[in-house]
Amino acid sequence: MAQTPQSGASNRLAREPSPYLRQHAANPVDWYPWGDEAFARARAENKPILLSVGYSACHWCHVMAHESFEDPTIAGLMNEWFINVKVDREERPDVDQIYQGVVQLMGQGGGWPLTVFLTPELLPFYGGTYFPPKDKYGRPGFPRVLEALHDAWTTKRDEVRRQSEEFREGLGELAGYGLDAVPAALKAEDIVTMGESLLRRVDEVNGGFGGAPKFPNPMNVAMLLRAWRRNGGHEALKKAALLTLEKMALGGIYDQLGGGFHRYSVDERWTVPHFEKMLYDNAQLLHLYTEAYQVEPRPLWRKVVEETAEYVRREMTDARGGFYATQDADSEGEEGKFFVWKPEQVREVLPPELAELAQRHFRITPGGNFEHGATVLEAVVPVETLARDFQLPVEEVVARLGEARRRLFEAREKRVKPGRDDKILAGWNGLMIRGLAFAGHIFEREDWVTLARRAADFLLSELWDGERLLRSYQEGQARIPGFLEDYGDLAAGLTALYQATFEVKYLEAAEALVKAAETRFWDAEKRAYLTAPRAQQDLVVATYATFDNAFPSGASTLTEAQVALAALTGNKKYLDLPEGYVSRMREQLRQNPMGYGHLGLAADALMEGAPSVTFAGSREAVKPLWTVTRATYAPTFAFAWKEPGVPVPESMRETFEGRDPVGGHGAAYLCRHFACEPPIKETGDLARKLALVPAST
Repeated sequence: MAQTPQSGASNRLAREPSPYLRQHAANPVDWYPWGDEAFARARAENKPILLSVGYSACHWCHVMAHESFEDPTIAGLMNEWFINVKVDREERPDVDQIYQGVVQLMGQGGGWPLTVFLTPELLPFYGGTYFPPKDKYGRPGFPRVLEALHDAWTTKRDEVRRQSEEFREGLGELAGYGLDAVPAALKAEDIVTMGESLLRRVDEVNGGFGGAPKFPNPMNVAMLLRAWRRNGGHEALKKAALLTLEKMALGGIYDQLGGGFHRYSVDERWTVPHFEKMLYDNAQLLHLYTEAYQVEPRPLWRKVVEETAEYVRREMTDARGGFYATQDADSEGEEGKFFVWKPEQVREVLPPELAELAQRHFRITPGGNFEHGATVLEAVVPVETLARDFQLPVEEVVARLGEARRRLFEAREKRVKPGRDDKILAGWNGLMIRGLAFAGHIFEREDWVTLARRAADFLLSELWDGERLLRSYQEGQARIPGFLEDYGDLAAGLTALYQATFEVKYLEAAEALVKAAETRFWDAEKRAYLTAPRAQQDLVVATYATFDNAFPSGASTLTEAQVALAALTGNKKYLDLPEGYVSRMREQLRQNPMGYGHLGLAADALMEGAPSVTFAGSREAVKPLWTVTRATYAPTFAFAWKEPGVPVPESMRETFEGRDPVGGHGAAYLCRHFACEPPIKETGDLARKLALVPAST
């Protein structure tokens, strides 16, 4: 029988930097991290591999760990019959992407924890997600699954191997899904078609797409706004987008006291979330609510952006500037315990007049809306209704609610906080840099731009050597070769940061990242981007970055960065791959916009001819024109500034050629398809031209 770690002892995962892997270090399971040591033992002992994939903020991962991996009897079966391997999907998204395909091929929905059984050659032959310790929820108990698969491996090995070869073939087809379509040039009306297709899936009452569970899908909400911009007569597109943003901002998916968004809602009304908070969700939503403020400047949008940025600064920012990956759903072993309230808890913190007001506003009732009579806070009763019912001025209600929120937040801070995964991921940091830089410019918050700048400087110092990007930084160590999403996300973030600071070093770093990504990940034969570097040897099939899921695929953010670089530098070569790739994906963009939302955003800028505005003149002279860009929804444009007396960077010589102030006044040079209009000196003219989308684009 295989050796089981003794009680109180640690397994190999204790040596791993990943907080998720270390969470399993005390399991009686003889865990290995993904790597050659585990694979060699599987081959030497001719045992199958039990692969378990999850992440630190995953609630059901914790449940399965407690029920099965901490159980000595179940661990004994795992250790005797299998070589057990744990993977943090945030460290190895490529491994997760491949083996999620197993459960998809089996007709299941996928998700985490992911549980897949492999031959010693890493070929899958069975898979699932969460397995309970005993038969329930319509799922077989984990011990029964282990016994059945051990028996199959022992007595029906030829059949198992045949099954694994079929899975290999199926995984290869999944990995290249959509890449066999005939390329066709994307047209401007395709952007509207994508938006109208998404509109048909919108919940007209609660916002968002479909029913429960309901995810934010920020890139697809952004696509609704893009389609509205191109087809301004179709107000339903804008209405659906803003309804979604309003319902989320007022619902339980948004942390009404501390700011920031939880992962998703288990119901269709955005009331009860899974309470984990992910950096990538908040990065995209920060950007999206800022765009919404340009479309329709509501105080609610500003409030959400301000509170989310503050949440990121307070909870998710490392002392050196990088941003942490996730915050857990659980504290003290209970999901959501940190975030929920009961009436008596509110009354312990607030005086009677504030307690009554807060309980009405957030609908905190004895029965609650969550487990054990607790309430997830929602901003249910509007301020105007409270003012009428309590016979108070609206301003007084706002002030009292602000005080109540402050006191409740301070009391909540004394609770045991959810765990935090403090690894710093290059790609997810790139998304947050993008969001903070954009929001900082639009809301004139230099402190947010500084947060983005510090993160960028940290990443470029510790994870990028000018040729190769590493994915993860933790405990003073940078590790794991970067994936396409790391290169694409960071390049997109740096182009946004250049446009908020006009510091050329960020533009030059973005250019270097894009060139390195094109070399490492572009598959000329498939005319598509690989997810992982070509040299990755531990994958059973090549994986391609196509779908946008909870966060954009690397192909989408890289395309965004390439189009922005073409606009900012005037170098048409940056459009060679985007034009070919978007044409390659046109059929998928039109047929399945839910799966390609961020690529649609990048394609929109491409269709508009990589539009740009270059400002020329002193800071004082340019300021009125630059201010126009804050109030105008012009999401396809890239912005550059030619400052007098500052050396022109080599890569921007073509952009800056002949673009000078006019008659001593600041000027804006607006270009599409690398053709420029006469210089614009008046703010009203610039606002009109930014808002206008020519029918031919």
